[in-house]
Amino acid sequence: MKFKRHRRLRSSASMRSLVRENHLRVDDFIYPMFVIEGENIKNEVPSMPGVFQVSMDLLLDEVREVYELGIKAIMFFGVITAKDEIGTGAFVDDGIVQSATRLVKQEFPDVLVVADTCLCEYTDHGHCGVIHDHDVDNDESLKILAKTAVSQANAGADIIAPSNMMDGFVAVIRKALDEAGFTNIPIMSYAVKYASSFYGPFRDAADSAPQFGDRKTYQMDPANRLEALREAESDIEEGADFIMVKPALSFLDIIRDVRNNFDVPVVAYNVSGEYAMIKAAARNGWINEKQLVLEMLTSMKRAGADIILTYFAKDAAVWLKEDN
Repeated sequence: MKFKRHRRLRSSASMRSLVRENHLRVDDFIYPMFVIEGENIKNEVPSMPGVFQVSMDLLLDEVREVYELGIKAIMFFGVITAKDEIGTGAFVDDGIVQSATRLVKQEFPDVLVVADTCLCEYTDHGHCGVIHDHDVDNDESLKILAKTAVSQANAGADIIAPSNMMDGFVAVIRKALDEAGFTNIPIMSYAVKYASSFYGPFRDAADSAPQFGDRKTYQMDPANRLEALREAESDIEEGADFIMVKPALSFLDIIRDVRNNFDVPVVAYNVSGEYAMIKAAARNGWINEKQLVLEMLTSMKRAGADIILTYFAKDAAVWLKEDN
């Protein structure tokens, strides 16, 4: 009987490495960081072991660790106490993300700083825009988001990453950046952001849970697939330089759809709930954390992601170095 011998190409570690189709690299990672007001603060997020809220005076030590691991990009989220109805803390020149960006770019100019451009961490109601009549006002929110993006670029951010899911946010931010002289600052759009239950630990870390209702009128229905292509296409037409899919693990099919249909870099956000589940299972001894994490991150590359935003970036960088 004649049959194919597929196992010939799996016969040893060297053979498997030779024919491997997808490779995970430290260069693929962006590491998210939470910067909190105050001094001498390093609070571990209870639902995210190994992830901390870090005050400005300790921030450079954290960034140095990331830099020495070979991770070339970080994303800042701000954690503040003085919030208001329009999220003023998001766009003021001395805002926490702006201040953190200036500090890091002075000390580590080679590190790419990605600024999350949203209002939920700064509004007293926890929504990603301005509230009128108990609903998020899309067009009024765009004005504040544009101010925020320009403020972040002024502070030295290398990439603007709007995560608010307002209609037209890329067009308005692109226009504002260009008019302010930041034509070379790219936009990493959270173009395909689902209204997911996987965000719970992040809302603890960033103190950004909505105080009423939910975000289903502006984030996407997890049941929808074709809508993702419409969202991505709109953002690319409006000037997005990167397209993000969030979350990643339950939406690998969407990552592949975006990769197959568009030629811009695709970013997968390996979100807080995905991180927390694996950490919990590892602490209970139910899984091999290293093997599972590297398998999961490789699945995102295989699905078509060029870049992975992940809280596992530091761990994965260590493990990849060990394996090499």
